[in-house]
Amino acid sequence: MYIGLISDTHGTFADDVKEFLAPVDVIWHAGDFGGGIRFARKIAEYKPLLGVHGNVDGMDIRSIYPRFQQFECEGLRVLMTHIGLMKGAYWGFSPRQFPYDTVAKALIDTYHPDLFIYGHTHIPQVVRDPAYGMLLMNPGACGFEGPREVPRMALRFHIVNGKIDGLEKCEWHR
Repeated sequence: MYIGLISDTHGTFADDVKEFLAPVDVIWHAGDFGGGIRFARKIAEYKPLLGVHGNVDGMDIRSIYPRFQQFECEGLRVLMTHIGLMKGAYWGFSPRQFPYDTVAKALIDTYHPDLFIYGHTHIPQVVRDPAYGMLLMNPGACGFEGPREVPRMALRFHIVNGKIDGLEKCEWHR
């Protein structure tokens, strides 16, 4: 399965992002769609879409996209939510002690994912948590909201037999 991973679109699904996601089978969205349900449907018309709502999303998005998704894809246990880390804990923490949001930590403890996906920070991150034996992925923000010094970003990767392969990132200046 070929996955495109985006987050924090904030109402923008730009042509450069579409071009990067053109070869994927499905898009996973880690919250903060922005733009309402019509905007989410626009993404879903482009590619099959699996997502979670974010803190800026209204009830129209929340009625369709839950706070978290727990599922299996090609033998890989996946947990996706929008807010994964505690506020203010985005830089400078030790990889041995991830500052998980309390709800995210409870979900991790319950579901024991192989892959934990989150958004919210607008800061891309792909790192392994050795304490939980899982990979964390934050695709950053592919919308135009956020600090100018942090590029817009999206990820894509294959999942084959429970393993992630061919991870690629694409960056665009704001």
